[in-house]
Formats: sequence, C-alpha cells, structure tokens
Amino acid sequence: MLTTDFIPARKGGSRYLMLVMHGLGDSMEGYRPLVAELGIPEMNYLLINAPDHYVSGYSWYDIYDNPEPGIIRSRELLLNLLAHQHKEGFDYNHMFLFGFSQGCLMAVETGARCKETLGGIIGISGYVQNPDLLVKEKSNAADSQHFLITHGHLDEIIPIQKSRPIFQHLSHAGLNIQWEEFNKPHSFDGEREFQVIRNFVTQRINSIESASDA
Repeated sequence: MLTTDFIPARKGGSRYLMLVMHGLGDSMEGYRPLVAELGIPEMNYLLINAPDHYVSGYSWYDIYDNPEPGIIRSRELLLNLLAHQHKEGFDYNHMFLFGFSQGCLMAVETGARCKETLGGIIGISGYVQNPDLLVKEKSNAADSQHFLITHGHLDEIIPIQKSRPIFQHLSHAGLNIQWEEFNKPHSFDGEREFQVIRNFVTQRINSIESASDA
C-alpha cells in the first residue's frame, strides 16, 4: 500500500497533478518544501510514501538483495495510483511523475510502461536497474512521453558515470529524454535546478493547452 497526501494547487480548479516520489530512507515529509520551491500555480501535488519501511523512512525496493521484485511491485502500485487519480478526474496527460534517486528510477520505470501519455516524467539523480528490459517492455505510448533527467557531476551515491550511459541508451532506443547535468552531489542544485524543472513543466503545460485548443 502507498500512503499519500494531496496538496491543492494555488490556482483554484486546476487539473494538473504531480506525483512526487522520494529517495531511499526518506519520506513525503522531505518533499513538502518542493511545492513552494517549484512555485507552479497550476500544479496540484500528490506526495507519496514508498511501501517498505527503511531506517527512519521508506524504500521502494530492496537495495541489498534482488531489487527487481520490489521494483515490479512498486511500479504496479504506481500504475494503479495513476489509474485511481484518473478516475478522480485528472486526465493522464495532465499528470506528471517526479522522483529523486530511487524515486527517479520508479518515475522512469512507471512512465515508460504506462499505456497512456502523461504530462511529463522528471527524474533527479537516479538510474534504471535494467535498461534493456525497459526498452523491451516499454509501452506504445512511451515514445510520446517527455522525460527530464538531471544528475550531478559530484554525485557520490549514484556516480554520473553510471547514470549517463543508461539514459543515453534509453534515448537512442527512442525515449524523448532531456538530459541536464549540474555541479552537485546527490541532492538538488537549488534554484538553478528548480528553474530547469519549472521550465520543463511550464513548456509541457503550454504544449498540452495548445493541443487542447487546436
């Protein structure tokens, strides 16, 4: 089961939604400031706790044994959560996935397999466990998804030398990936990175709005 908390948009009646996934050992509480930091008035937020307890927080999958069963389990929970939010009135193309570290992996794994085109997928300081399998299993909608992936040159937890070739491979396989590098460790690069995320989301919203008006 996933524990969630809904934070409404500053712009009343807006039907855009960002599902936010934390990293290993963290929780939704660490991402409450993200709402103000991004400052996107059209965006509702759904903060999510991963299903497994880990130290003082939560985990999306087991990092010590075989991670695949946990990844598959969490991915299905997230796909079901997207379906539930759709039933609650959020169009698929108005929903964004946002994840840091383990949450980045879950955002990419889920977004690439989702059968519906989402508003966008944002992954921060993460990787993909099995990129060849993801390419094999990606949905028909995957090539129309838009991904923003950021990583840091100073990342000591997930070195950029590990992450960069994975996302290059996924890009060559047809995924629409905007890759951005920052001079940061395993964290956020403050306003510089938030502005890149903000621009990506704003561009996607403008594109969605333009398409709906056509």
